[in-house]
Amino acid sequence: MAKELFLVLHNIRSAYNVGAIFRTADGAGVKKIYLCGYTPAPYDKQKIYKTQAEKMIEKTALGAEKNIPWEKNEKISALLGKFKKNKINVAALEQAANAVNIKKFKPSFPLALILGNEVDGLSENILKKCSSVISIPMRGQKESLNVSVAAGIAIYKILV
Repeated sequence: MAKELFLVLHNIRSAYNVGAIFRTADGAGVKKIYLCGYTPAPYDKQKIYKTQAEKMIEKTALGAEKNIPWEKNEKISALLGKFKKNKINVAALEQAANAVNIKKFKPSFPLALILGNEVDGLSENILKKCSSVISIPMRGQKESLNVSVAAGIAIYKILV
C-alpha cells in the first residue's frame, strides 16, 4: 500500500510558512493539504486579484501551490470527523506530555498530520481527537522549531 500522507494546517498565521510547507509537501509527495481555521490559502483563479497573503504563499511555494491539491476548511472538527469516517489515522505534531518522540513513531497509513499555530500550537480538544501525538526532540534553549521547519522534518521522517 502506498504511503498516503495528508497535511492539516490549523490556524497557521504566516503565509510564508504556508508557502514553505506547500513546497516541502510537493517535494515529498504529500497527497493533499487541508487549510483550517484562519490559515491563509493560495490564490484561487476565480478571484479577480491576489491578496497580500496569496502573494506571500506564491513567493515561498514557488509554484508548488499549483501542483498539490488543497482544500480550505473553516472548521477542523468536521474534517476530523471525515477522516475518522474514511479510516484515515490522525497524528498531531505538538510538544505535549503524551507525545511520542518522532524517531520512535510508527505511522499507519493513510495518515493525516496536523500542524498548529506558530505560538499556541494545537488545543487540547484537537489533541484528544488524534490517534497519536508526536514531537521533535529539542536540545537547545528553545522549546520548538518554526512550523515549516518542523513540518519538513516530520514529513520526510514519516514518508522516507
